[in-house]
Amino acid sequence: MKVIKRIIIAIAVILLILAAVITISLVVLQTKTNEINNDFSGILTDEKYIEPVYVDGINVIKQEVSCGYAVIEMFSSWSGSDITETSLYNEYGKVVTSTGQSFCDEMNKQFPQYNTSIHKYLKNTELIDLMYDSLSRGVPVPIEWAALYESEWTLHYSLVIGADIPANKITVANPYGYYEELTVEEFLSRTTYEAYDNMPLFLKLGFVFNIFEKNTIFIANEI
Repeated sequence: MKVIKRIIIAIAVILLILAAVITISLVVLQTKTNEINNDFSGILTDEKYIEPVYVDGINVIKQEVSCGYAVIEMFSSWSGSDITETSLYNEYGKVVTSTGQSFCDEMNKQFPQYNTSIHKYLKNTELIDLMYDSLSRGVPVPIEWAALYESEWTLHYSLVIGADIPANKITVANPYGYYEELTVEEFLSRTTYEAYDNMPLFLKLGFVFNIFEKNTIFIANEI
């Protein structure tokens, strides 16, 4: 009986420690989220963003394998390459873009003419600024964000192809098979995942342990 009692106490202690670690981690995550959620209202009247920017020639690819592969296929088609979801899957036999860093690595591998960098946990204004600069150069911007699939929220890659800031409009090519036009507020609510109602705990822990990131974009600079 004493042995069983000790085992039960040990398990209880472990569970309490685990609960404490998870609670503290979620508080830290919320603090990081609050820090990136800065006021962005000033960009709507900022003269830097007065000109609408739009990347032409991007057709939506409806994903058959994964959203990451579909975004790479869209970027490939725009840049004049012939990389497809199918060719990527045939190369690896699996999906290798499940994390932001692995997606960035694959962009650099498939498009050596560009240096692609990942920018994560950007403040709202920083994200818009980097995105606008890339679009101004005529280069579309891959993003991580929350997107609805039918009626379910998902973690998703998409491709930003336009921004008309004074008109409060961001245009995104979504691999679920359509273009989206969003207000800046709507767009940022999804890059911060604030729009993802009732996110499961296991996904929240993915953000805690840096498997996923908020306010994350990928900037491709031509070499």
